[in-house]
Amino acid sequence: MRSFAFALAYWPLSILHTLAAAFAALTPGRGLVRGVIRSYVRSMVWAMRALAGIHIQVRGRERLPDGAFILACKHQSWGDGFSIYNQFDDLAFVTGDHLERFPLLGTVLKKLGAIVVNNCGGSEARKALATRAAEAHAEGRKILIYPEGNLARVGEKYRYRSGVWHMYRDFQMPVVPVATNLGLFWSQEAYEKHPGTATLEFLAPIPLGLGKDEFMARLEAAVEARTAELVAEVTGDPVTPAVQVLTPDEARRAAV
Repeated sequence: MRSFAFALAYWPLSILHTLAAAFAALTPGRGLVRGVIRSYVRSMVWAMRALAGIHIQVRGRERLPDGAFILACKHQSWGDGFSIYNQFDDLAFVTGDHLERFPLLGTVLKKLGAIVVNNCGGSEARKALATRAAEAHAEGRKILIYPEGNLARVGEKYRYRSGVWHMYRDFQMPVVPVATNLGLFWSQEAYEKHPGTATLEFLAPIPLGLGKDEFMARLEAAVEARTAELVAEVTGDPVTPAVQVLTPDEARRAAV
């Protein structure tokens, strides 16, 4: 019943806010479209809590540095974006170009200043990431990125991509790892929701000046270790490291 109630609210709210954002995108500046998206995010967090019974507790806000920084997050649930966007007034986020397939959404993303890259990666995706992230950095905005590039099931992880390190190096911005266990309550894009209290935790920022290999190892270790601990807090099971699996694109190529 909770899942059905959430679904009933999800689509009307999403359609109405998309239409409102599309009209807002026609106005000068980002202020109006940003306000619509903030309203949408608040509505989704409300629906998660009031209809699906999923409460979000946030830990580690005291660890956030001053000024602009990069958030590198675990991605287990479609609700991750709502949960973390709701914590900030203005956030530039990296997203795959699959969202541009939805009517009007491409225009909204462009106006909002989202950093849209090709889901398949490659040189063009890296170039787009560098260009659009530089624009966000020049505006002093915080940047949200999911280094795995895909929604992972609880207990699994994908190869961490290096785009976050290039931003960290090029812009000299601190990177804040973010762990979560929201996937236990709303797994990936699943219809079924499970009531309870999910945790979003900001971890200690990674210091500037690290080389690529050390940075990537520290980021993955921090995110995955704390995510496994947060999962164990809820399940009561022993802390179990995630198993690395092929991304959907890698699995398709392997099957050919």
